[in-house]
Amino acid sequence: MGTHSHTHNFNEQFEFSGKAKTWSLIAIAIGVLAIVYGFFLDPHVEHRAERTFSNLLLMGYYFTCVCAAGAFFLALQFVAQAGWSAGLLRVPQAFARVLPIASVVLIIIIAAGLLSHNLYHHWTLEGIAEEGHPNYDHLIAGKAGYLNIPFFLARQVIFLGIYSIFAIALARFSYNEDLEGGLNSYNKSFKYSAIFLVIFGFTTPIWSFDTIMSLEAHWFSTMFGWYNFAAMWVSGLCAITLTIILLKKSGYLTWVNENHLHDLGKFIFAFSIFWTYVWFAQFLLIWYANIPEETVYFYKRWEPSYKPWFWINIAINFLAPVLILMTRDAKRKTAVLTFVCIMLLCGHWLDYYMMIMPGTMEENHTFGITEVGIALGFAGLFSFLMLTQLAKKPLVARNHPFLEESLHHHI
Repeated sequence: MGTHSHTHNFNEQFEFSGKAKTWSLIAIAIGVLAIVYGFFLDPHVEHRAERTFSNLLLMGYYFTCVCAAGAFFLALQFVAQAGWSAGLLRVPQAFARVLPIASVVLIIIIAAGLLSHNLYHHWTLEGIAEEGHPNYDHLIAGKAGYLNIPFFLARQVIFLGIYSIFAIALARFSYNEDLEGGLNSYNKSFKYSAIFLVIFGFTTPIWSFDTIMSLEAHWFSTMFGWYNFAAMWVSGLCAITLTIILLKKSGYLTWVNENHLHDLGKFIFAFSIFWTYVWFAQFLLIWYANIPEETVYFYKRWEPSYKPWFWINIAINFLAPVLILMTRDAKRKTAVLTFVCIMLLCGHWLDYYMMIMPGTMEENHTFGITEVGIALGFAGLFSFLMLTQLAKKPLVARNHPFLEESLHHHI
């Protein structure tokens, strides 16, 4: 490491204790209480279970997406042979190591929602694919070979299982590199990352079609998968950036400087624009075609109870980050980046909310304790699990071949 070994402690480890642990546990407790409230105490008795399951799906999916974005970030850096990010890879590695747990949580939510008929009831209704049955729907019957519970759950297990295997492998190679040195682990990381990116690129649209789009099984959009990917990637980038900033404020990651934050800010800026491009292209093409089975998706989201959120979604996730992060200096200020990251994490919660709730709750939905409490609970769960993983290994991959480039990164 040359002279840098005297100025940076490359064996430093994060200690997960104090306020960080306490607040994450309090948030988890709030989430558990919100779930109990949702199932048993919500005054809207008729829709208690449906509303609670919808919020569990929203946050289970969001939780899994952020962890998957951590694995995607790692793979992207290895395949691009990027040097700038070598000093901060332990943060997305911690995200990736939580992905198997997030996947299990999401699969349990989906399976419970399916079996209780509180989720995906558009295509799981009894007799919906049986000609002559009172519930028969010829459109759903045409999709029954794909949209059936065993195949649906099998796809969830296969996709999330594959993502988790690669996520754990990429983290393990990095830790092995610390012990062994040399290029063997790095070369494995490169190879596995290339394979993972191909699999991830082809399957994440299908995963989002299954998990979110099939909530409204009559409707479809070939852009929906990339719209979901954009939301996943921006959310993951914001979570990674926010974690790094908070670690630096606590005295860790001294080798990460404003140039690294500038690059992360550029990613957030660019992909917020990409998210908007996909969102608007989907909206514009459906509006222009004016096909009834497609426009119904946006018609629901223009109902009085959802229309304000429809426009707020665009304001938070496009206008705000683009206007705030446009200048070079803004991307290098921790206070500005912190604000934008928190705003976008809330904004993409609203984005997923708008994807899910109009299809599951329609006009019967209200906003309150269940939504806020479950969101806080999953935020606490993610923080607790991610920081637990982060505390297990040194905060820098000290034998990464491009670490020296990262230490000297300047733009």
